[in-house]
Amino acid sequence: MNKSSSIRNHLYDAATLPFSQACENNQQPILDVLQQELQDATHVLEVGSGTGQHSVYFAPRLTHLYWQTSDVFANHVIINAWHAAHPAPNLYAPLSFNVSSDSVPINKTINAPYDAVFTANTLHIMSWFLVSKLFELVGNMLPLEGKFIVYGPFNENGRYSSDSNRQFDYSLRQRDSNSGVRALEDIIEMAEKQHLLLINRYKMPANNEILVFQKKVDMP
Repeated sequence: MNKSSSIRNHLYDAATLPFSQACENNQQPILDVLQQELQDATHVLEVGSGTGQHSVYFAPRLTHLYWQTSDVFANHVIINAWHAAHPAPNLYAPLSFNVSSDSVPINKTINAPYDAVFTANTLHIMSWFLVSKLFELVGNMLPLEGKFIVYGPFNENGRYSSDSNRQFDYSLRQRDSNSGVRALEDIIEMAEKQHLLLINRYKMPANNEILVFQKKVDMP
């Protein structure tokens, strides 16, 4: 962490850290899936780390791998503050990553390729164009058999999974007409164009899901 980041982190202490309830929800069920799906992973990139709450929960419980956070630069101060309050030896300070303008950041600290990418609660707050670009970037970057793990709400067969997701989708689109709960079928079709095959799907609490894609050469 550079000196200016360290100084800015002094604006926060453990009691005043910016807090996201969405990051706190379902942390243990998500971890249960990650422990299964990332058994063989060594370097994981988290896209859209937000406050950093996910990273400080998952990294010390996945000690066999390196957890690299990333987000737009404006969020780095908060992420670094959470890391300072809850350090872990396998947790790395955020890299800048803006899907609209950047390529997937290179992990210069470890100097090794990522073999998995994780993102949570991001696809529904991005435009469909950016969702598509994210899958393209991840598909190009991942090695064969690398995994892209996505957490969030999804529609299926043109239906909401719950009334709460219907209301959530409405609130998203009121705020930004380009955002919204995504259709599972659209996500799968788009992923397959990038040689990312849906290999596992987990139903999660509160009407969320985890989708696990794996990079393949020969698609069915």
